[in-house]
Amino acid sequence: MKQYINKTKILNTCKIGLAAILAILLAQVLQLTFAVSAGIVAILSVAPTKKETIKTAIGRFFAFLVALVIAFGCFELIGYGTEAFFLYLILFIFVCQCFGWNHAMAMDSVLISHFLSFQTMNVKTVGNEVLIFIIGVGFGILANLHLHKNTDYVEQMKTETDQQIKLALHRMSERILNQNLADYDGSCFVKMEASLQRAKNIARENFMNQFGSSDRWDIEYIAMRERQIHVLSNMYQCVSTLHTRPITAKRISDFLEKMSCTYHRDNSVEELLEDFYQIDEEMKKSPLPVKREEFEDRAQLYTLMRQIEEFLLIKNEFAKKYSGK
Repeated sequence: MKQYINKTKILNTCKIGLAAILAILLAQVLQLTFAVSAGIVAILSVAPTKKETIKTAIGRFFAFLVALVIAFGCFELIGYGTEAFFLYLILFIFVCQCFGWNHAMAMDSVLISHFLSFQTMNVKTVGNEVLIFIIGVGFGILANLHLHKNTDYVEQMKTETDQQIKLALHRMSERILNQNLADYDGSCFVKMEASLQRAKNIARENFMNQFGSSDRWDIEYIAMRERQIHVLSNMYQCVSTLHTRPITAKRISDFLEKMSCTYHRDNSVEELLEDFYQIDEEMKKSPLPVKREEFEDRAQLYTLMRQIEEFLLIKNEFAKKYSGK
């Protein structure tokens, strides 16, 4: 996994660096003053996702127009010196704070600072800065459109989480029949939630890198697994408190083992639900316990059954929603 992430970082570094270099070269071909700034703008224009890049670019464009207006007023009023630039900074930062353009403050102000060297704001100098802005942002967007995404990594994380859930079900099956299981401490849930959180973060990032598609399968799949893990944690609490082995324990243990063996992303759990309701009916017909301790454990197993039902229904609902995909 680390090797994959490092490969992604290397590829993205090359693409962002190339975008900056091309922006500078184009600005030099057009004989723009401060051509190097086009490369800096390109780098600053690359956001974590495609949608964020476009949104940020639009915000910076409007902020840049406002910056030009404020700068023109300050420079024409006070002169092309640092005092005017100080006033511009105060006014522009205030406007950016009001409109949520914080990401534009530094980049746009660097371009405005060029007017201190020009000592004028005419059509030529303003055009120079506008072209630097357009070239830099343009290449930044192009770089982001081709950044390498973590599509393989999110699949690895989903598979890892699924394997951990299978193991948890298997361990519960063992614990129901063996209350003396020494290492049954629920530590697996820490790893499970960590894997799921990594997968969730990457899935959201990948979703934000879609323009024409609105495929939310990864995000909703992980959300479904997140709900299941919450239920699984409740199941663990029931199983971990058992002190006896009621007559219904073996049947439930076998069913949990079957769930573990058949657990995978493409299983609609229809067959498992049929088996579950059959076991549920059998349990209702079982003789009532005589001893208090067995009665309490039977009550825990009944609660466990309700949670198993919820666990299966969560997956069944998801499978029905995406049955045609």
